[in-house]
Amino acid sequence: MTAVETVQAGPATADDTVDDRVVRRRLGPGRRIRYAFWVGPAVLLGVWAIGSKAGLISPAVLTAPWDVVRAFRDQWTDHDLLGDILASLQRAGLGLAFGVLGGLVLAVVSGLSRAGESLIDGPIQIKRSVPTLALIPLFIAWFGIGQEMKIVTIALISLIPIYINTHNGLRGIDGKYAELAETIGIGRGEFIRHVVLPGALPGFLLGMRFAVTSSLLGLVVVEQYNATAGVGHMMTLAGEYGQTDVIVVGLVIYGVFGFFADTAVRLTERKALAWRQTLEG
Repeated sequence: MTAVETVQAGPATADDTVDDRVVRRRLGPGRRIRYAFWVGPAVLLGVWAIGSKAGLISPAVLTAPWDVVRAFRDQWTDHDLLGDILASLQRAGLGLAFGVLGGLVLAVVSGLSRAGESLIDGPIQIKRSVPTLALIPLFIAWFGIGQEMKIVTIALISLIPIYINTHNGLRGIDGKYAELAETIGIGRGEFIRHVVLPGALPGFLLGMRFAVTSSLLGLVVVEQYNATAGVGHMMTLAGEYGQTDVIVVGLVIYGVFGFFADTAVRLTERKALAWRQTLEG
């Protein structure tokens, strides 16, 4: 709009302000709801409890919540449930740590160097087309059926989303920033440290959310292979004895792992990216 059109249009009226506010409210998510991330799980638990109480959900299909709580208490007091949980967390944590570190290093080398991209990006894209879980028989032949195989599998599953999203974040930096850096005489090191890496942070954190979920997916599978401890080991034994309630206990534990891990990443993202103005903010 030109200056002449602005003058002819006249000053904004109260109705214009109200209309703009209505449009913004319609487009945006509205005021933030405190503890909103608990609403969905609470509703899901309520539907599960009501359906079980009313007989709409058969115990043969899905154990009632109170039976799951009773089975959890029995596993905690009469069996080593705490040891199983800690064993699973250790596997998932180590695999996720190695995967995040490897994916981040590869993404930085590939994203900041044409030579690095030519060497790294192609093999990573090939790996994307090959499901990691399909490589477990090969990993068993290489590393055996012990802890190493399980950690390597989880790490490789976690590596891919970290690499893809961080690499896209690095490559997605606006070229105008590079031109501005040249204009004001900022060196390459400072440009990477103060512009490129912070600009790639949203992609990295998005990759973290996918990596956390992927690591738990890998954990569920690898714990079915010759595990002597862990939530998956508990579920395998329960399946052999037909203990459906214990199997649901394991599923609930896996779900709690994923929920709290994703919530932690989202809170970190909200704090680290407070400078961004998004619909979520």
